[in-house]
Amino acid sequence: MPDTEFGDLLTDSRANAVAAWLLLSLFALSAVESVWGAEYLWGTLAAVVGLVALLPAVAARDHLTMPPWEMVLLAGLPVVGRSVATLQVTSDVATYLSIAALALLVAINLQLFTPVEMSVGFAVLFVVITTLAAAGIWAVARWTSDLYLGTELLLSPVLSTDQVHDRLMWEFVASAVAGLVAGLIFEGYVRRRATVDARLPEEVA
Repeated sequence: MPDTEFGDLLTDSRANAVAAWLLLSLFALSAVESVWGAEYLWGTLAAVVGLVALLPAVAARDHLTMPPWEMVLLAGLPVVGRSVATLQVTSDVATYLSIAALALLVAINLQLFTPVEMSVGFAVLFVVITTLAAAGIWAVARWTSDLYLGTELLLSPVLSTDQVHDRLMWEFVASAVAGLVAGLIFEGYVRRRATVDARLPEEVA
């Protein structure tokens, strides 16, 4: 893997910033639509993705300082897709791909704005572990919502306790797969970007 600083993935490209801001606008609309439809957990997820992606621009006080739009898109695609196409992705790998990409955004912010320093390889491991942890938090959040808000995100009258447990186990497997896939996508992105950056001086020369 190229010896690339993780924080270098941030860019001040105007085109990247425009794409990222457009995606953030979609996330905001998705959050409002989810809350309006009483889907508070999905509204919260959309809002969190947007806030994490927005943090670099706020901290730098520069609207052009945004994470790569590809990562922002990957993080928010499931929540936007659910709002637009009413996709039931609660237990799908796509949901955990979103969480995995969110973990990448968190890692970028940690690299830039805290004393924490991570190599790209460690960041990939961080994403896998964080995605697994998020799967557990997501399961607890849905269980709490079902108990106190009367939803049926996890608990259902037609499912037995064993069936709910099996469903959760498969979700944890899906989260591990999603974290690994997101990590590999991220590694490929770093390789491609490093190759492009290496070619630019040659083209200028």
